[in-house]
Formats: sequence, structure tokens, C-alpha cells
Amino acid sequence: MPFLDVKVSRGVTGGNPRGGTPISATEIAADLTRLTNELLGKRREVTAVAIDWLPAEQWFIGGTTLAESGQRSFFLKIEITTGTNTKDQKAAFVAAVFAAMEQRLGPLAPASYVVIQEVSADAWGYAGRTQEFRYIEGRRL
Repeated sequence: MPFLDVKVSRGVTGGNPRGGTPISATEIAADLTRLTNELLGKRREVTAVAIDWLPAEQWFIGGTTLAESGQRSFFLKIEITTGTNTKDQKAAFVAAVFAAMEQRLGPLAPASYVVIQEVSADAWGYAGRTQEFRYIEGRRL
């Protein structure tokens, strides 16, 4: 039941200074959902993705805007339940997300980040039940 919150810099695409489109948002969400399922073993049906597009003039790396540098970037924070993935799985996910985003957006600034935030099972859930509750219920069966 991961939640993926991704911020993507807009760029100049096809002469459109606004950059991202609903189609590219759909593609990014599909890529992230697929990678989360394949590499972290998370269920697609409870994987949520939110995408925000930010102007390149308001995104700074090293004190310079992406508009000035001509680069693109993204920041992804994914929240998963603590202890459900290995270091190797998380490393593979970070690498695959960077590659997928670069394929969609073009060359990326190296300071494009993926943050995997692990949350205690008793501190979050969905459909009104915590992950800890689901674990306990599963053990009783």
C-alpha cells in the first residue's frame, strides 16, 4: 500500500514552456506503479501515485534554476511499511526509477532524488485499518 509523491520539473517540450502533460503524467504513474510492484512486491491495486509539475524557474540545484541550466529533475518520496523490503530491493528500485524517469523526461540533473521512507505498521493504513491490524488478522487465519 505504498504512496508515491512525485514532483517533476516542467521543461520546454515541443515549444510548450509548461512541459508536462496529462499523457506524460499517466505514463509516469504507470511506470512507477509497475516498478513498485515488480521491484518492491507491492500490490498494484493499493499503490497510489500523486504527481505535481513544478516550473523549471522555481526548481534550484546548487543555487541555479533548472531553467538556467537547461536540465530536468524529479523528486520521488515513496512511503512503505518498515521492514518489508531489503536493501538490495530498495537499491534496485532507486536505480530503475531514475532510469525510467530519464527515459520519459530526457537527461536528468544528477540531483534527482528517490527517497524511500519506511513507516511503522501501526502508524498507517488504508480502508480504515492499519497495516499492523492486517498483519495480526492474517496471523489468526
